[in-house]
Amino acid sequence: MTIPDQQPLGSPFSASTTAEDIVAGLDLSGKTAVVTGGYSGLGLETTWALAAAGTRVIVPARRPDVARAALKEVKNCEVIPMDLADIDSVRSASAHIGDRLDRLDLLMAVGGVMATPERRVGPGWEGQLTANHFGHFTLACELYPLLAAADGARVVVNSSAGHTLTGIRWHDPHFRTGYDKWLAYGQAKTANALFAVHLDVLGQGDGVRAFALHPGKIITGLQREMTLREQIDRGWVDEHGNVIDTDFKTPSQGAATGLWAATSPLLDGRGGLYLEDCDIARVCGPDSLMDDGGVRAYAIDPDEAARLWDLSLAVTGATPITG
Repeated sequence: MTIPDQQPLGSPFSASTTAEDIVAGLDLSGKTAVVTGGYSGLGLETTWALAAAGTRVIVPARRPDVARAALKEVKNCEVIPMDLADIDSVRSASAHIGDRLDRLDLLMAVGGVMATPERRVGPGWEGQLTANHFGHFTLACELYPLLAAADGARVVVNSSAGHTLTGIRWHDPHFRTGYDKWLAYGQAKTANALFAVHLDVLGQGDGVRAFALHPGKIITGLQREMTLREQIDRGWVDEHGNVIDTDFKTPSQGAATGLWAATSPLLDGRGGLYLEDCDIARVCGPDSLMDDGGVRAYAIDPDEAARLWDLSLAVTGATPITG
């Protein structure tokens, strides 16, 4: 991927496209997918859509009983325990998946957290970076042999326009010198985008392509750590919690870009790209506003991506991908 590749394609879909629109007429029988966060919000919409099109879906879940209840009507779907913030749990889930599958066509990294209070996990890692990035990084590395065994596997990573808040804080990625929940979220979302860039570099020789995306602004369980007052002050909802921001999408619309990334033939032979509104996003300037759309150059920089990959490999001890 190069900066010139980061240009809209003229997709037939748009910001108003729904998950149902993307999978309409698709037959994904025989395909297998792992969907993190696949039992709530955008993940639930993703699971429903893939399963409806014939995909066998595995949903790793921190709360497996809640997940099974949410997915009880979804056919061809299995829930297994996994906590993205616990790397040993991710390894255990990966081994379980490896025992059940001989290949994996889609890895949908939808799960995550946003703007949480300061939490230290593992050996003192910052919680949002761990759950959003290190967990998914480890999962992808451990499942890579299954992805490489498929015919044209894709890895789709939910980033966010929140990546515009900051690049990787190489001097202090774990906020040892003072915590800011929004900068921590922004760094984690930049990490998601960079992860897709370098995974695509390593995987394309095996036919494994990776994409990151901004799903849009959507009210889901992702806001659970925010108070109602915070959401009112941002103009998202009214005092009753009803969405009033006209830029917000429905959960089905929010899931559409990820499903497009997973299935669109327009993306055949492409990868390492950042997507939004069911198309490739343009590169935005350093002073652009978050809601203006696009991707910052630092979030798709191949050198930054390689540096983050090396850091992530060193701290997680994940199985290296030789590429």
